[in-house]
Amino acid sequence: MIGGYVIDFLLVAIFIIGGTALMGVIANGIGEKFIKGKKQNEHVEHSNRTQLGWRQVGGKPK
Repeated sequence: MIGGYVIDFLLVAIFIIGGTALMGVIANGIGEKFIKGKKQNEHVEHSNRTQLGWRQVGGKPK
């Protein structure tokens, strides 16, 4: 009798946690594709502009 409740509780917990995780992945995908738009690489491009002309450190010289 108690075993049935435990199994039901575990199944519901797995579905709730799994559903929440899946909704997070879907929302992140929608945000990256539709909401960011043209500003998708804004931070990478800014970082590259900042580092333009910097001297390479470490490794063998080219």
